[in-house]
Amino acid sequence: MAEQRFIIEMGMGNDQYGQDYSKAAARAIEDAIRHSSIPMFGALEIDHKEMQVRVTVGAQNPGAVDCEALKARLPRGRIEVKVVIGGLDIVNPDDGNQIVIVSAAVEAFLDKDLVAGW
Repeated sequence: MAEQRFIIEMGMGNDQYGQDYSKAAARAIEDAIRHSSIPMFGALEIDHKEMQVRVTVGAQNPGAVDCEALKARLPRGRIEVKVVIGGLDIVNPDDGNQIVIVSAAVEAFLDKDLVAGW
């Protein structure tokens, strides 16, 4: 099955006080998809289950991101989440607090045969 990417959205999220990479990643994903609307599913009568959603999260500590929890937050499609080294950790020199900043890319794909008539 040959797939065609039809959307890519980018987002950024942070956790300023808890150093929670999963929370920051969830916010980055929400930032990426918050303004997306894909009316073609209804127009072309394609079930959302046909959509492959691939999420790439960039975090300074990839092992601290709960990929299964992130999958559960995405509303549609067959979800894959992978985490790579990225993002940024910033330490406040005044109080030593570490701010965790995470980036996310959300891509959606469909089988080319489903969208061949566009």
